[in-house]
Amino acid sequence: MIKPLIGILATLAISCGIALAGSQGSIEANGLPLFLICASVGFILHWIIFVPSFIAQTEHYFDLTGSISYISTIIVAYLFHPDLDSRSLVVCALIAIWAIRLGSFLFQRVKRDGKDRRFDEIKTKFFRYMFTWTLGGAWVFITMAAGLAVITSANQVALDGFFYVGLALWILGFGIEVAADRQKTKFRRKAENKEKFISEGLWSLSRHPNYFGEIVLWLGIAVIAVPTLVGWQYVTLISPIFVTFLLIKVSGVKLLEKSGMQRWGDDPAYRNYVASTPSLVPFSRGNKITQ
Repeated sequence: MIKPLIGILATLAISCGIALAGSQGSIEANGLPLFLICASVGFILHWIIFVPSFIAQTEHYFDLTGSISYISTIIVAYLFHPDLDSRSLVVCALIAIWAIRLGSFLFQRVKRDGKDRRFDEIKTKFFRYMFTWTLGGAWVFITMAAGLAVITSANQVALDGFFYVGLALWILGFGIEVAADRQKTKFRRKAENKEKFISEGLWSLSRHPNYFGEIVLWLGIAVIAVPTLVGWQYVTLISPIFVTFLLIKVSGVKLLEKSGMQRWGDDPAYRNYVASTPSLVPFSRGNKITQ
């Protein structure tokens, strides 16, 4: 119980620090920085849905709640900002498109599979599961912090090189993520592949190309944000760093690599795939087999 509680407090403390930093250049709504108001949306929604999810012992609505949180945050910012410029509107659209696509994809996947193995043990323990949902709220806020700084900013900047480079990165990353997810879904739909691992298409270039695409698209959002940031708002550029850390060390690559070794570790073909295919970045080096 102690560790999850410490995790919850640490998550909230870090999030509050980023929220205060991002609020420096934000417009105000009802006497409060709009950035700060938007930062709280994801946490509130995750805590609300956590209660029935723990009672029902289900993780089916975790990813969907994340998607709804992103969209709800965008809606709140849109409604309370009196004059969104072109850069802000584009960022709103990019985040909404990504959230709708990924949220619906993950929700359909967990419904189809019946469960998400990552939550098997976690969901049975109240405070550990609560920490997971609190981390979900932080995931929403910190991931979109740079984009949120643009949307809520009082400093409006004309479209420039940063905008177009960032947009290109977002399109590249989004395209990779969507293509990788579709390839894996198509692979799994074939009965003969039920207990096999995928190593074709983008998955022949990276063991986790979907995560690579997600990191690149959020890097694009951060690049778009740079010209609008002032003072402490530069702290919000932690967004792509946070996404990278979360996907590699917490909820993505680390867990899937461990699961993969448990399922196929004795298969020479899988060990060869791991040894010869980059874990994340295509054409990179430094692979190793997770024991």
